[in-house]
This record gives sequence, C-alpha cells and structure tokens, in this order.
Amino acid sequence: MIEDIKNIEMFLLDMDGTLYLENNVFKGSIEFINLLNKQNKKYIFLTNNSSKSVESYLEKLNRLGFKANEKNMFTSAQATSIYIKQKNKNAKLYVVGTNSLKQEFKSQGFQICENVDEHIDFLVVGFDTELNYKKIQDACYLLNKGIDYIATNPDLVCPVENGFVPDCGSICNMLKTATNREPTYIGKPKREMVDIVSKIEKVPLEKIAIIGDRLYTDIACGINAGITSICVLTGETKKEDIEDTEYKPTYIVNSINDIYEMLKNSY
Repeated sequence: MIEDIKNIEMFLLDMDGTLYLENNVFKGSIEFINLLNKQNKKYIFLTNNSSKSVESYLEKLNRLGFKANEKNMFTSAQATSIYIKQKNKNAKLYVVGTNSLKQEFKSQGFQICENVDEHIDFLVVGFDTELNYKKIQDACYLLNKGIDYIATNPDLVCPVENGFVPDCGSICNMLKTATNREPTYIGKPKREMVDIVSKIEKVPLEKIAIIGDRLYTDIACGINAGITSICVLTGETKKEDIEDTEYKPTYIVNSINDIYEMLKNSY
C-alpha cells in the first residue's frame, strides 16, 4: 500500500466525514494537505454536497486551516452545471436547493425561476438544508407535468456531529414516492467528475486516488473510473459494511491520519 500511495500524483478528497465533521477537523487532515503541497502532489476537494457554493466551501476550508483555492475545488453542483450546459446553455431552472446552490447556478449563466407557471426547462434537486413544503409541492407539480429532472447527487444522508441528516437522495426518494419519477443523478459515483479533473490537471487515471467515507458514492466512483480508492472509517461507512458490499475499496484505513503517516514516512 505504501508504495502505491507514494506513486499517486493527485488525490481526490471527499470532505464531510473524511477530512472533517461540520467544524470538527479530523486529526491529520490539515497536515496531510500541507504534506501534499510540500511534495508537489495535486489535490482536489471533490464533494457531492451541493448545499454550498464553491465560494462558501473555500471560505470554510480556509477558515478551518486548509489551503484551498478555486483550482482545488470541484463540486457536484459544478458537474451538474456542465451537464445542463451540454443540454441547454440558456436553461431556465427550478431549484430545490439552498440559496448558495441557486447562486452557483446563476454564476454559470442559468436563470433561476421561483414561479412554477413560468417556462422551466429543468427541475434540479440538491442537498437542501433550507427545504420547505412549498418547494416539495412545486417539485411534485413540475414532475407531474413531465419536466426534465436532475439531481446533483445520490447521497442518502449527510454526516453531522450528532449522527446523520437526509441528503439529496432522500429528498428524491420522497419525491419518487409522491410522483413515481426518478432523476438523472450527477456527481459521484459517476466517473465523469474524475474524468473532468484528470483532463484539466493532465494527470493519468493510474496516478489518481480517491479518498472518501461512502461506499456507494466515493468508492463506487473510484471503481467506475478505474482509479485507486481508499475508504476511511470516520464517516458513514463502518468496517462491517465493507464485508457485505459490492463496492470494495482498494484500501481501508481508520482515518486520513493513517494516510498522512504512510506518506510522511515513505520519503
């Protein structure tokens, strides 16, 4: 494992449950990022959490002590924008999401509609920590009309300090119960996010590793992209979960600190 990790040129890093939990930074997380900078290795914060804009994430990361700029950040919201632009670069969206997510889409040139009677091209659902019943009603109305339906990510839960809260996938499951409609899911576990950053950063897939705490998103994404996958046990996944899953990571570690210690001691 040590030799494999040593040869990795770019790490794709999940955040919630992997580097920190809310505002609690895990041991070794900041040291790991500092070591990557020292060793001239690339890293991308690759998150499915669409509740915050890139700007908001960078503010949080830097406030917590991580060195990060726009080049280090790629979110499911950005991947969703790329997907929608391929369909209709002037699309009008109804967004079940936070104000930060709406601002992210606005910054990409999309028009955000608040009235369901307007012409709307896509219903987009994200991890909405500002969810209310009106949004649910509006989404059901649009889905019953047959509008194109996209979700930023399939995560069922998001880890918080006292457990877990419903994520985008759970919101979509509720909408499916009401309308029998399922979205086109973007973000991990699809390989597209990996392919995009591989192309932008000019790092071949065999030199990339993804680190995360979810089997069905982070680890599945690594498997789908054909890259090294490392599961940490500080978030959603417990060791016993790995025994019964089809998503077998390349490596399992207790925490990001284990990877930091390996990489630090390999030089």
